[in-house]
Formats: sequence, structure tokens, C-alpha cells
Amino acid sequence: MEDLPGIVITGASGRMGQMLIKTVVASDKARLVGAVERSGHDWVGQDVGIAMGGAALGVVATDKPLEAFAKAQAVIDFTAPAATIEFSKLAAQARAVHVIGTTGMTDEEIAKLEPASHHAVIVRAGNMSLGVNLLTQLTKKVAAALDEDFDIEVIEAHHHHKVDAPSGTALMLGEAAAEGRGVKLADVKDSGRDGITGARKRGDIGFTAIRGGDIVGEHDVLFAAAGERIVLRHMATDRTIFARGALKAALWGQDKMPGQYDMLDVLGL
Repeated sequence: MEDLPGIVITGASGRMGQMLIKTVVASDKARLVGAVERSGHDWVGQDVGIAMGGAALGVVATDKPLEAFAKAQAVIDFTAPAATIEFSKLAAQARAVHVIGTTGMTDEEIAKLEPASHHAVIVRAGNMSLGVNLLTQLTKKVAAALDEDFDIEVIEAHHHHKVDAPSGTALMLGEAAAEGRGVKLADVKDSGRDGITGARKRGDIGFTAIRGGDIVGEHDVLFAAAGERIVLRHMATDRTIFARGALKAALWGQDKMPGQYDMLDVLGL
């Protein structure tokens, strides 16, 4: 076991954090060596297995990320933009692969990851699942094949706890559609419809965000023209798919040169 890559999970107490811990512990290809939480959190100083209501795992949650990262070959991070930027600096110091599933990052925040990528591998994606990344490629191809007679709408649905909209996955799909059309998403994005907005602008890429219940994640890319519609859809029913994808990315990055990568690189797409 000692020769397996050591993984640290940040935001350990969160929904994804706990799922990631369980996924790493269940894996025969990696080992859990650390769990990070913010200072003052109830989990700090507790064995994470006991904190999750189960048996001890021999890993105590800490609020000292650099100490945890120093023992690891990879860090898996589904937290918040400001925290992710700080973790990127520390992971680079530790020369650990930094897998980022954090959503809601602005272009300016993403740019702040660049210095760390000169020293360590960063794998960042709005969604870690195989299916969504295939959907991204399909979206790009369909958008390239159809002209602006087809309006493009990205419709996403998530649980009522989600704090950002549109989702990272929806934006990833929008970027793919824009790339397929040879335009920049920032120039054609429409995600603020309310009231009397006027007619839809030709060539825009629209976004609709639905929040409710315990929806794990559903994404539709709608291509609508006069007389016909094409719908590409992905539905996630279990959060485990994201955790498995993140672990795959952490393992994939072990022998790669420093730089920024995404799940398309990991999956060979």
C-alpha cells in the first residue's frame, strides 16, 4: 500500500469531500493520506472515518494544508474559488498533482492558477464524468455542423444547495458550442433573461438554470430551428461518477509534465 499514490482531499466534510474520501479508501490504486478543512471546523483533529459516522480510517482532518500536501502525490479539490487558488500555490510547493473540480471560477480567478502550473500538474474541469466530457465533444461537433438558423440553449438542473449558476458543466458545454461556431462565449452568452427582454438575438447561446430537491446534475444542449430540434442530454444519478473521474485524473497526472490539463486530456478525447 505504501507504494500507491497518496491523496489529500480538501473540503473533506462537504458532500463531494465525503464522497471523494469513500472513493479513495475503496480504491486499490491510491491511498488516503490527508483531509483538509477550514480552521475552527468541527472535523479538525478528528479521524475522518469517525467524523463521517463510520470506523476510524487513520487519517485526521487538519487545517494545515501544506503539511498534508507534503505527504501526498495528489490533491483533489472541490471547494471554492478563493480556497482553490491558495491550494494551487501549496500543491505546487509540494509538487503534487492538483485536481480541481471547483466551479464558479471567473476568468480572472482561473488565470491565477497559471503560476502554479509551471511547477506542478493541474487538472481542472467543470465536470469529471466520462459522459459529460463526451457530451462536450458532441456539442462542439454539432455546433460546427449547424449554422445560426439553429438557436443554442444549455439547460441545466441541480440540487437546491448549489450556489453558482450557470453550473461549471453548463459553461463548459457553452464554451464547446461557441468553439464549434468559431466565436467567443463571452460575446454570445445570454444567461440573464427576465421581464421584457426583446426577441432572442441570432447567434446567442442561452443558459437556463433549474434548482430543486436532490438533483445530482442534468444537462441538455438544445439546437432549435424552424421545424426541428436536436437535444443532446446527460443525466447524472449518482455523485460517485464525479469522484471516480477525479481520482482517475489524480492517477493520470502522476507521470505528466507540469502544466494545465483537463478531463479531455485524461480521457484521451
